[in-house]
Amino acid sequence: MRHLTGPRALDRGLIESLLARAAAFEQGAANQATPLSGRLLATVFYEPSTRTRFSFEAAMFRLGGQVLSAENAIRDSSAAKGESLEDAIHVIGGYVDGIVLRHPDVGAAERAARVAPVPVINAGDGPGDHPTQALLDLYTIKKELGRLDHLRVGLAGDLRNGRTVRSLAILLSRFPGNQLVLISPPGLRMGADVIDALREAQQDAEETTDLGGAVADLDVLYQTRIQAERFESPEEYERYRGVYVVTAALMRRLPERAILMHPLPRLEEIDPQVDADPRAAYFRQARHGLWVRMAVLDWAMER
Repeated sequence: MRHLTGPRALDRGLIESLLARAAAFEQGAANQATPLSGRLLATVFYEPSTRTRFSFEAAMFRLGGQVLSAENAIRDSSAAKGESLEDAIHVIGGYVDGIVLRHPDVGAAERAARVAPVPVINAGDGPGDHPTQALLDLYTIKKELGRLDHLRVGLAGDLRNGRTVRSLAILLSRFPGNQLVLISPPGLRMGADVIDALREAQQDAEETTDLGGAVADLDVLYQTRIQAERFESPEEYERYRGVYVVTAALMRRLPERAILMHPLPRLEEIDPQVDADPRAAYFRQARHGLWVRMAVLDWAMER
């Protein structure tokens, strides 16, 4: 059974295979096929989502399948009565052929996969991981820049709580010659578990608090929001709010060859005036989620 619970299970070969499958869907070569016809997917979301849930559901429909959606499972399912995640997954797995799960607890997808009778795909587990977002980020970089190796990538913002940057850093380490620049306030540094994984992969990574000083030699600037929902108090969030903002002035320091990415939703960390800059790739990035999630579902649920 093929689960996708985190980035550590994705080696370079599997990443390249999934990205090639996504490209085939985007180019239309596979669009006439409906490989998941007659199959049913459950999207079980205990946290809010727009892009991830809609793109997974659109992907399943495009593959010929159908969807059962719990868009607020923490309120509208028996979780509100105290049912455990494991029991819910046991039951839901008996009705469907695959489960896409978003949950506030780190490791929830791993827990679900241990008991599920069908494939489980992690759509975000709190401040843990978001493997399909990292895959679509790689897909975007490859389309925009033509390669996934020998890149200098700046990951900026809330690296402590941002699951997208955690997963992306791991996947970038699968490709040779990449350099990571981790840009955050001291209190929002990348987690030690990711730093250890990067060291184990012999991945170059430098840390800085200076966004303006870091952008001049980047190939990719990956900006993220400060994760208000992960802070224990509004006062703590306010200390970091607005710490890094990408403005037109900052974009003048970013190389012409570079791209600006963001997993969205955007709050105030990218000035809307930047949207018109051709290097602003975040809306193109979001569109690629459809093709990548089609590829992931096709891989996980193929007979």
